[in-house]
Order: sequence, then C-alpha cells, then structure tokens
Amino acid sequence: MKLMLSLLFAAFVMFFQTSDLEALRDSYAVANQSKENAKNFIEIADKKKSSDPVISGYKAAAKVLEAKVTTDGKRKALVKSGASNLESLIKSNPNNTELRLIRLSVQENIPKIVGYNKNLKEDKEFILSNYRKQNSALKSYIKKFVAQSKTMTTAEKATLK
Repeated sequence: MKLMLSLLFAAFVMFFQTSDLEALRDSYAVANQSKENAKNFIEIADKKKSSDPVISGYKAAAKVLEAKVTTDGKRKALVKSGASNLESLIKSNPNNTELRLIRLSVQENIPKIVGYNKNLKEDKEFILSNYRKQNSALKSYIKKFVAQSKTMTTAEKATLK
C-alpha cells in the first residue's frame, strides 16, 4: 500500500513539475517580443518553487530579463545575479542541454557591452551535438528556439530534424 501511494505521489509531482516547465518554456519563448511578455515571464518564473535545475535556470534568465524592463538602478545587479546563478547551475549540470539553451538565448539577446557572451559557440556546439539525445518535447522546443536564433547558421538549423 505504501509503495502504491509513493508511486501515485511521484506521478502527481512529475505531472505538475512538467506543466510548470511547459508554462516556463512557453512564456520564455515569447518573453523577448515585448515588455508585457517579459514581465509575464518574470512573474511566472518568480512563482515557481522547485529544486529542478532547469526551472532554476529559467528563474536565473528571468533575473537577467528583469534588468531589461526595470526602471530603477538595479540593472547591473540583476544581470550579475542572474548570470552568476545560471553559470553555477551549468557548472553543476554541465550535460544539461536545456540549461545550455537558456544560456545561449540569454547571451544572444543581452547587449554586447555587458560582456556576457563568451559561451555562444560552446553552447551552440553542445546543443547541436546533443540534440538527438533529447526527449521529443525538448527537441520541439530547441527547434523553435533555433528557428529564430541569431547564432545558428542556416546549415546548422537544417541539421535539426
């Protein structure tokens, strides 16, 4: 009986964690299109409480994005905090493709003057070489990102099937 309850609880947690991740992905995919979308993504990310490194990665990206939409003097601190958190997550989870995708998207979209763009080539190569190993939901998400990516070439985009 305990085993069955444990399995049921685990399935319940996985269901809600997956929907949390999907909500973050959907919101993040359009966050850069407008200030309203950015604020919506930041709000969704702020509400998420999880030890999942990918969800934490989206929360770190939200900090960086918050610097873009904030009007007070905390911009530099927000970028530094978000980038530092994202780097720490990737250092702890170096083989996580989605974390690399998050970092690539942040580095593609942050102004070059900030200086947070040193991993573009590394992350691009990692994503391309590990794409086939991902589940279908993540593959679909990667394809959507790559379609609008400034870093990926047309030939590289064509390799993702």
